[in-house]
Amino acid sequence: MHDKTIAELSAALAGGDVTSLELVEAYLDRIRRLDASLNSFITVDADSARAAAREADARRQRGDAGPLTGIPIALKDIFCTEDLKTSCGSRMLDNFAPPYNAHVVAQFKAAGAVILGKTNMDEFAMGSSNEASVYGAVRNPWHRDAVPGGSSGGSAAAVAARLTPGATGTDTGGSIRQPAALCGISGLKPTYGRVSRYGMVAFASSLDQAGPMARSAEDLALMLEVMAGVDERDSTAADRPVPRYSEALGQSLDGLTIGLPKEFFGEGMDDGTREAVNAAVAEYERLGASIREVSLPSSHLAVPAYYVIAPAEASSNLSRFDGVRYGYRCQDPQGLDDMYKRSRGEGFGPEVKRRIMVGTYALSAGYYDAYYRKAQQVRRLIRDEFVQALAEVDVLMGPTAPTPAFDIGSKSEDPVQMYLSDIYTIAVNLAGLPAVSIPAGESGGRPVGLQLIGDYFDEGQLLNVADQFQRVTDYHKRAPAGID
Repeated sequence: MHDKTIAELSAALAGGDVTSLELVEAYLDRIRRLDASLNSFITVDADSARAAAREADARRQRGDAGPLTGIPIALKDIFCTEDLKTSCGSRMLDNFAPPYNAHVVAQFKAAGAVILGKTNMDEFAMGSSNEASVYGAVRNPWHRDAVPGGSSGGSAAAVAARLTPGATGTDTGGSIRQPAALCGISGLKPTYGRVSRYGMVAFASSLDQAGPMARSAEDLALMLEVMAGVDERDSTAADRPVPRYSEALGQSLDGLTIGLPKEFFGEGMDDGTREAVNAAVAEYERLGASIREVSLPSSHLAVPAYYVIAPAEASSNLSRFDGVRYGYRCQDPQGLDDMYKRSRGEGFGPEVKRRIMVGTYALSAGYYDAYYRKAQQVRRLIRDEFVQALAEVDVLMGPTAPTPAFDIGSKSEDPVQMYLSDIYTIAVNLAGLPAVSIPAGESGGRPVGLQLIGDYFDEGQLLNVADQFQRVTDYHKRAPAGID
């Protein structure tokens, strides 16, 4: 059963071929046997998962089941879970068990999904490789010496290794799409505001967005139907109806126009990645889509603008972790100042400290206009260029990442090179647009991701375009060696 998609498992549950409890036991067994070499989970909540599976089976017996009732999933450890540790991969929150559930968690529970546990992540979602976790690096199931991408690398690795059929991630600058690409799975970053951020520990509030990670576009559609929707507790959550994304799949691509941003196909892209993306473009032409070149001339400014805006917002958001109310507190503080300094100095890791310092500097008197305000102006320019391009084409397409998964430790001493791993994804967050990454081949035996970018709240079309590709290719069905 572990090699089936969410849609296939849902059909098996509906047909009585398997029970939710049997599914949960099978996945818990796989986690016990396989995760020691991957480190994709921080917390496995076996007893609660079994109890939820029994309740899901009872719901199905009563005729009160939806598509996700009884389906096991995992949660990135940035979503608050009532009475279950929510660490954000940090020593700062190693002892934090929230008194409430995040909106996304509550939605999945209401739908009858079964939470297997919480997945590993870069500390406070700051990273592109999942090496910046206090619980250690996550390893890519395709090559154990390679990174899975970040910050949602634990979720991506768990799905790729068939330890869970689906998982949640968060995407601030590519942290769903990039690990999905590096691990050979599908991942969707919805439009900013499509999914409530309530109970999702904040990194950069104007950029953060929760989204689903799974094997196929069909599975992403099923998960997004549960995750999306208005939430009065989040003022940025859009008050818009939630379409039945899964029912909109299967539409012909005849007449669809795909734009290829020329800036995404320049220097810096791995040769194998380029070949895989070009082959995917040719496949879309065979499916009936027309291809044209477009330009996003300011896209080269996305990385520097992002690394002013995101650290500035992180500096503000992470000021709440002071050792006073909750989270890590240093031992035997010698006064209030000492407690603040030592609690934050000991509780935060190097990457988080680096971004707090950059953000604080950018927001300081005398530098705000020169850095933060200018970065916001560039952000608007990038957004306007996307809007113009999407007025001419239906979908934008290109690589998700410039290279396949790199080896653990190979970029950890060079933050700038690490940041460039998100060069094709960051602009989408600055603009607030939806985008999906799907498997599109391999480079050097490591997965390559294809990124599709759509217009605001046009996730339905994006998922259909991704689904049509997956109906004629098998990249999303391929599994890493040694996970059976």
